[in-house]
Amino acid sequence: MKIVAGVLFLGVWGHFAWAQCSADEEDLCSDDEVNASGRLAPSMAPLAFALALALPRGGAKHLGWALAICSLAYVLPRASAAPSVSTTTSASAQATCGTMKEIYKANKCCGKPNKVTNVSVMPMPPTTVVTGDNPCKGKKPIHSGPNTQDEYFKNDPCGAAGVLEQAGTDVTVGYSGEFNTTGRDPISTAYWQAGLCPVNVHWHLGAEHRSNNEYDEQGKYPHFALNATYSDPLLTSAGSDGGDRRLGSSRKRGHWHPGMDDLSVDDKNAAGSDGGDRRLGGTTVRKGFSCHKYDKDDTRFTTKYPWKHCVDMQVGETYEVHWPHSAAGACGTPWQYQTPFYDGVFCMPGIISLNPLNTFQKIGVQAQIFTIVNDEKYFYPDLIRGMIVNGDYGKDMAYYTGSTTGTSRSNTICSKYTPITWQVDRKCHLISASSFDKLCADMKAQSDDMSADLRPNGARELVADAYAANDGQR
Repeated sequence: MKIVAGVLFLGVWGHFAWAQCSADEEDLCSDDEVNASGRLAPSMAPLAFALALALPRGGAKHLGWALAICSLAYVLPRASAAPSVSTTTSASAQATCGTMKEIYKANKCCGKPNKVTNVSVMPMPPTTVVTGDNPCKGKKPIHSGPNTQDEYFKNDPCGAAGVLEQAGTDVTVGYSGEFNTTGRDPISTAYWQAGLCPVNVHWHLGAEHRSNNEYDEQGKYPHFALNATYSDPLLTSAGSDGGDRRLGSSRKRGHWHPGMDDLSVDDKNAAGSDGGDRRLGGTTVRKGFSCHKYDKDDTRFTTKYPWKHCVDMQVGETYEVHWPHSAAGACGTPWQYQTPFYDGVFCMPGIISLNPLNTFQKIGVQAQIFTIVNDEKYFYPDLIRGMIVNGDYGKDMAYYTGSTTGTSRSNTICSKYTPITWQVDRKCHLISASSFDKLCADMKAQSDDMSADLRPNGARELVADAYAANDGQR
């Protein structure tokens, strides 16, 4: 009877001892690694069973004692080898073990150790050789000079004296605004040829510029229509009506989303590079124009993407990406990329001047408009470097002088960070979600903290003709 009970017990024990690990886990981990993580090694089961039967009350009549002892033998190794808590958050570039496992399974690697995947594993320790203080921190100017207190760069009414041409405007071929920009021609060469380097990258929900039949009022979208506003689409019922989705005054900790490690529930003014007020309980993340590419019946536009680095992003939506450039950036150093971008633009002294005015020659922005698809055919690995210039990407360009943008400006209140050059791609392009997530991972790896730019900014309303440059270069 004892032999029968033992055989039955070992069968049950084998089931429990190995049930913890799925076939995928067996493929991911070696036997030693799995055992160390808390699974009872096969050699321990007979030992535990023998110990149980050797007790005074052992035997088939008291099989419960044997089960209890063996269960204890299984639990103790687990407790002693409890995994450490990961300190990696959504603001760090390092991947968690869970993420690596998801990637392993998503690429169907089980039993195929030599299969080539769609991802690359790169070293990313939380250490760096970069030392010293950020030379660009706090360089965003408020006053016109170091010895003045005039708040020159503060937003002003659009019709006020000293307020110059604005952005973003219509960039359709043949469009011209009404604001006189004589003597302020935009940079028409590549920025690197003019001595400028990229100092930031950020993006807006929808296009701030308008290009007829490319991104305009007739564009298509999965969630947010023109002028729709939101605080956090992952906490709202984002349907297809594109209505105004308002949240309460704070996030609920019980509903986690990828941005909660970046912003606290008490953060009242989490301003990204647009300089606008991105309130958690408000509605200032405004949707701009949409491209015409979205197709609700095409799975490329509707299949969700497992975002790991970017926040509040949606497959199928249109985004306008900006790469601010400056001749006064910390070009070629670990501090080249900055958030907010103003710190990068004005980093080095003695280069940008208001008198004589040279801002349109020393500061420029590249703008490219994308609709995100879940299709690796449209992957591009280096969005952090600047706009894509290849084939139809970056081919049909508009050049004009304008200002900084963002939802803190409108056709009533205008930006004083003007004039600067704008180079805008007139065409809308498809880009893979993975391209954006790779960009966000690269942003996390920069020396300056760019976490505020891992999510979209709101889009400024289209600049009225009266405040748009008449330089005729569009």
